[in-house]
Amino acid sequence: YPFAEEMHKYDGLFLSNGPGDPTMCKETIAQLEKVVTCPDDEVKPIYGICMGNQLMGLAAGGKAEKLPFGNRGQNQPVLNHQTAECYITPQNHGYVINCDTLKPGWKTLFTNANDGSNEGIAHETRPYFTAQFHPEAKCGPN
Repeated sequence: YPFAEEMHKYDGLFLSNGPGDPTMCKETIAQLEKVVTCPDDEVKPIYGICMGNQLMGLAAGGKAEKLPFGNRGQNQPVLNHQTAECYITPQNHGYVINCDTLKPGWKTLFTNANDGSNEGIAHETRPYFTAQFHPEAKCGPN
């Protein structure tokens, strides 16, 4: 779907989770590349979760890599690079973004404390940010 041409209709963009290899979503990545490089007066907030993080990471120049076993289950510790806090998160993913090739203006936002893999990125000046883990989920008992 050519959402890049219709961003003027939206207040922002939410990239949800989903299964599979993010590199297979070539058209979505191409659309995201257009959106994240739009003129400053057309910028809208973008937030990605799980596969949404991976798609945004690819659009930002990162590389997707398959994890040997995946990060699955609850109680995965994730470090926030902005606040130095550690979150205990639920996760279910088999791919990760290698941030070594991110384009200028992008930074690591979250890192998995167990294996050091990327758990999210953010743009340095625009309201674009992601989380590989599931911040919308709830760990533990009620």
